[in-house]
Amino acid sequence: MTTPKYLTGDAAAINEFIDRFDVFLLDCDGVIWSGEHVFEGVVETLEHLRSRGKKTVFVTNNSTKSRQEYLKKFTGLGIPSDVEEIFGSAYSASVYISRILKLAPPKNKVFVIGEAGIEHELRSENVPFIGGTDPAFRRDVTPEDFKGLADGSLLDPEVGCVLVGLDFHINYLKLSHALQYLRRGAIFLATNVDSTFPMSHGFFPGAGSMSMPLVYSTGQKPVALGKPSQAMMDAVEGKFQFDRERTCMVGDRLDTDIKFGIEGKLGGTLAVLTGVSQKEHWEAADAVAVPAFYVDKLSDIGLVARKQ
Repeated sequence: MTTPKYLTGDAAAINEFIDRFDVFLLDCDGVIWSGEHVFEGVVETLEHLRSRGKKTVFVTNNSTKSRQEYLKKFTGLGIPSDVEEIFGSAYSASVYISRILKLAPPKNKVFVIGEAGIEHELRSENVPFIGGTDPAFRRDVTPEDFKGLADGSLLDPEVGCVLVGLDFHINYLKLSHALQYLRRGAIFLATNVDSTFPMSHGFFPGAGSMSMPLVYSTGQKPVALGKPSQAMMDAVEGKFQFDRERTCMVGDRLDTDIKFGIEGKLGGTLAVLTGVSQKEHWEAADAVAVPAFYVDKLSDIGLVARKQ
């Protein structure tokens, strides 16, 4: 097993590291921010990378926001960005459904477990859907629901796909609808299968926690369209046309970000210690992935290099 190179505090090594790459794919939650808190020095670090001619692309598994909503968050937090720099799992899933699956009538609707970000991206790709934030699905299940779901009378016959993302209003009614659609042959997709979601310096159930009950009850695993899925890597590469050897993935999770970069055969991977995974995780014998480099925080690759 290779040992990751620790860059924090080593200006010469950091400059050499930056010079190796033309493109930096950056995770957001746990790297750029935690909830509404931007990590110190992030804005200056992004400016430094861009001033050296580097392309920055934000690749996030958080499906609760669309690209436009993410742009508003970046702007509100004082981080200069452009909507074309943002590539989220909700967008990735929508592109996959519209351009790869190409669901045809009469089974061209998507049943959504998730938030408004998924809905906005599906609309941008002209994909019809039900569920999601519809108040009709945000309630307790009733005896009539059990009967109507079992006999199919409450199901939309046009649904051909179930898409599961992070849902802050997950409930039994939504899971029951999804299960019935899957049992009737619907395609099972997930924006991502992250087990946890970093927020406010803590960790909460991630999108994978939404789809797991369906995995358990159907025996099926969803096709995931977020990191580390290489379907997402292909989509990102197709959009930005970069040289993988000159591209580095920056993230806080071994099982998504770092694995994404390694399996995508990128030129490098950089782990930051401000999120989920810590040093002991990649030092373990059963580590899911090992980064090529690591720093304590993202700003370490910008501020130290600028001071040299």
